[in-house]
Amino acid sequence: MSRTNTTAPQLAPYAQVKQHLKGELARGRYPPGALMPSEAELVAQFGVSRMTVNRALRELQSEGLVDRVQGVGTFAAQLHRVASTLTIHDLHDEIAQRGHVHQAVVHVSRKEKAPAALAARLGLEAGAPVFHTLIVHHENGIAIQCEDRYVNPSCAPGYLDVDFTQTTPTHYLLEVAPYWKAQYSIEADLPSAEEAKLLGIRRSDPCLIVVRRTEHRDSPITIARLVHPGSRYLLEGAFAP
Repeated sequence: MSRTNTTAPQLAPYAQVKQHLKGELARGRYPPGALMPSEAELVAQFGVSRMTVNRALRELQSEGLVDRVQGVGTFAAQLHRVASTLTIHDLHDEIAQRGHVHQAVVHVSRKEKAPAALAARLGLEAGAPVFHTLIVHHENGIAIQCEDRYVNPSCAPGYLDVDFTQTTPTHYLLEVAPYWKAQYSIEADLPSAEEAKLLGIRRSDPCLIVVRRTEHRDSPITIARLVHPGSRYLLEGAFAP
């Protein structure tokens, strides 16, 4: 009787070095700004060439996870810089860059008990406290985004004390709980009745809806549902070969 070989393929030497260092960073072995092992130390530890180690470090640098200073060494990147490579931007900054005025109206800011489904996504027990904000962002007086956000209190204990008419949740969370990774989905759909009312649109008006979840290493930080009226929002980017 034949037997299927289920042994996982071995990683290339540079990938082994990269995976090891990435795991150490994720576990907090090297806090932001900490000096990491030298190329010579990694060569000796893994028994590989300096070129192999150099490739692993280059790829970590391109992913925003480390900083390399020639003649000095390799350092764990500041987490807010990791966040910037994921292109999560502060809405206030985007509006200001267009030369327009941002205004935020806070409709909900309170502590609630997390339902089971939400608690699971935030790494909490069902019924555990969770912070909830509901904010409508305006550009030159026109509502362009309804932000419905839940925050893990252990990641940002002072969240509800912040005046979100003066700063955005995104800006605050990037300062106090820089994220290690993010997941998001984007779809075109209709707003809920409450969202339509808050945005001043019809229930039948299509919207661009982004649901985003961020984590600080292995601890979920926040889940946000961002609803943008389709007629008032443009998602664009650029590509060059």
